[in-house]
Amino acid sequence: MAGSWLLGADGGTPGQRPTAVLVAVHQDEGAGDSGPGSEVSLDELRRLADTDGLTVAEAVVQHRPRPDPATFIGSGKVDELAAAAERVHAELVIADGELTPGQVRNLEERVGVRVVDRTALILDIFAEHARTSEGRVQVELAQIAYQLPRLRGDGRSMSRVGGGRMAGGAGIGVRGPGEMRLETQRRTLRQRATRLRRNATELARRRERTRSRRARNQVPSVAITGYTNAGKSALLNRLTGADAQVQDVLFATLDPTVRRISTGALTYTVTDTVGFVRHLPHQLVDAFRSTLDEVSRSDLAMHVVDASAPDALDQITTVHGVLHEIGAGLVPELLVLNKIDVAPPEWVVALCRAYPDAVPVSALTGAGIDRLRAELATLFTRR
Repeated sequence: MAGSWLLGADGGTPGQRPTAVLVAVHQDEGAGDSGPGSEVSLDELRRLADTDGLTVAEAVVQHRPRPDPATFIGSGKVDELAAAAERVHAELVIADGELTPGQVRNLEERVGVRVVDRTALILDIFAEHARTSEGRVQVELAQIAYQLPRLRGDGRSMSRVGGGRMAGGAGIGVRGPGEMRLETQRRTLRQRATRLRRNATELARRRERTRSRRARNQVPSVAITGYTNAGKSALLNRLTGADAQVQDVLFATLDPTVRRISTGALTYTVTDTVGFVRHLPHQLVDAFRSTLDEVSRSDLAMHVVDASAPDALDQITTVHGVLHEIGAGLVPELLVLNKIDVAPPEWVVALCRAYPDAVPVSALTGAGIDRLRAELATLFTRR
């Protein structure tokens, strides 16, 4: 059942989507319109929750310069949160931000339901969507990195030994024998992480051998990158006739899909990669670094933007930030404005004005695809 990893072994009432309440701190000063706790960030958190099979019933937001170090929100707002959770019979509270172990513990004691943060939610979605061996290894490494500092003396943790719900473990809500087992749990997780890193290293070597073969054959490479749900997989399908999974959910694609395109005398590969999101957990960036190397080692980054998104400019900034973090900031970039079939025309005009070299397309209808192919051919001919 989707969302059960966050709720523990029971996973809520069978046949029903578990109910969640969101909680956020909007740090007005310098946070911007898309900072933590803002409406843009909260809307995205709602979509993340929906992707993970949860129903968001309410949201509690507090405006303050910084989160409360003990309970994330102030004491009065904690009472308001507890009342909201009771009113809607919530099984979960999700914070728009990353909570410390102490904040989780204190909120759970005051609110009376399981509390998780944005990072745990994203990790859960990744655990559900990883399909390949490499993707599953990377997700589990990220889960362990997140879990280790959050192990508690009562035996509860924020993940599962052995890879989240994929491994069929007992879940976040499991209770162990207590503080005596804490060091044993830590040691077990560290040993598991060591084995996973060895597996990840071998898988990365295989990926590197594939890259080397392409380089020897002088086949240029394009990495499709961009914000999650921008239509990257749909664009890959349109360009190559591939059948990559396309869903209107966040993080539908975690495992790279590589396809070859031949246009006249030119042949190049196109790789679909994992999408980015605001406040992408650093554990995931670290764990997926070998996969993200597909972007940093490509000849061209095709940055796909959802032109119908009201915060498209902020999404572009977020993607550029992650690309710089993974060492891909200097890779030549072609900006592709997707979904022009549903985007307000004035938004597309504004984006084209901000990025004159961008190519407007619709992966759904095929509009602009011929121009995109021609632009790709021109860019590689100049190399």
